[in-house]
Amino acid sequence: MARPGNKIIQAKLVLLGDMGTGKTSLVLRFVKGQFFDHQEPTIGAAFFTQILSLSEATVKFDIWDTAGQERYHSLAPMYYRGAAAAVVVYDISSTDTYTRAKKWVQELQRQGNLNLVMALVANKSDLEAKREVDIEEGEQFAQDNGMFYMETSAKTSQNVNELFHEIAKRLARACPSKPSGMTLNNETRDRRRKSFCCLG
Repeated sequence: MARPGNKIIQAKLVLLGDMGTGKTSLVLRFVKGQFFDHQEPTIGAAFFTQILSLSEATVKFDIWDTAGQERYHSLAPMYYRGAAAAVVVYDISSTDTYTRAKKWVQELQRQGNLNLVMALVANKSDLEAKREVDIEEGEQFAQDNGMFYMETSAKTSQNVNELFHEIAKRLARACPSKPSGMTLNNETRDRRRKSFCCLG
């Protein structure tokens, strides 16, 4: 529910990362409070919506969960173009997925949305015994690239809601308090403008 007099922000959020890192599980845990041990791989991309009411704004997320398989990589720009926020996910028990996550970050930086809120998410923190990527390594990479870092577990729900709340808070801070007529569909005129809109 939107709070009376609160500004409303509509924001496109995209999740990127290798297959099996738990992107879909994170979204399902956030949107529906669900977790499945055997989650089918996403084909192409899946779309979800969720509304978060903060004291400073009501954020309406349009969430694109992209497929992690290499054969779908060429489709990814279609989903992250015009996004207000990007969540790059890796699995703490797989160095390969961390290497891939770093490549996603470089790709996002190249596409040039200077206002993009980016999160680096080390998922599957419940697999601590199998950890291959140190917390310090992920934190340092995030810091060096202007992102915030969070360890999550879709399985135990650790930090999942906190992740999306932090993104919402950052979007609320970046959004002007008065509507500025920004729309999600005006990308062609100026790709670098803030790519989310304040509706009131």
